[in-house]
Amino acid sequence: MNVIGGIIVMMGCILSGFVLSGGHIGAIIQPLELLVILGAAIGAFIISNPFKIIKSVLRGFGALFRGSRYRKPLYMDALALMYDLLTKARKEGLMALETDVEEPEKSAIFKKYPTIQKDHHVVDFITDYLRMMVGGNMNAIELENLMEVELETHHEEAHQVPAAVSRIADGLPGFGIVAAVLGIVITMSHLGGPPEELGHHVAVALVGTLLGILFAYGFFGPFSSLMDHIGRDESQFYKCLKTTIVASLQGYAPQVAVEFGRKAIYSNERPSFRELEAHVKQKK
Repeated sequence: MNVIGGIIVMMGCILSGFVLSGGHIGAIIQPLELLVILGAAIGAFIISNPFKIIKSVLRGFGALFRGSRYRKPLYMDALALMYDLLTKARKEGLMALETDVEEPEKSAIFKKYPTIQKDHHVVDFITDYLRMMVGGNMNAIELENLMEVELETHHEEAHQVPAAVSRIADGLPGFGIVAAVLGIVITMSHLGGPPEELGHHVAVALVGTLLGILFAYGFFGPFSSLMDHIGRDESQFYKCLKTTIVASLQGYAPQVAVEFGRKAIYSNERPSFRELEAHVKQKK
């Protein structure tokens, strides 16, 4: 909703200022200029990125309008899930988790948290490290270092998407100039025509520059920034899980390990101790 609201405010102010100054909306509606600018930008984007990045960018645009999914309810489900798993391991031994980590789709514990269970990336992260704990071959420091490597790799991979969109934004003013130059070329071919005709062609050329700058700083630049924020939210979510697992491996009780994880959540999404406690009890 923030994206749609922001676009409405931005375009409403720009168009209102233009109309109130005596302009006509029809003068800046130039489909062919859009074809040149956006078509050139998309072509350059395809040239400069491998197919996997192109697919990720398309998925990223869909996420822009849905917003970040890493909100308080998801955090509470994740921490409640970790509490259940760690409590089972403490009461019955780590080997009791073997079925849960090997077949999470059949696990009674995972089934209590469908929002987590359907995200295979999160499930893989949790089960991979619980499996290492069950194996008993790594201490807390070794496991934490391995998690840091994975999270750093994940962060670098996630940053490729906003970086690709940012490069589109960087190129759009240049393609706006390309469209403007093409418009001037057309204008020069009509020098013998009436002034009204020349004025129209010059206006169309200037609209090309306008659109290039507008799409760069009004759309694709902000899109890139928002994708970066969403990626940061995702990284923090995995950091919360990492902190909980490492605390458990260091010997802390499940409720204390979960409290470690809760402290790793950004303050605006962090549930209070009592909120999380009530959620855990509700899920029993």
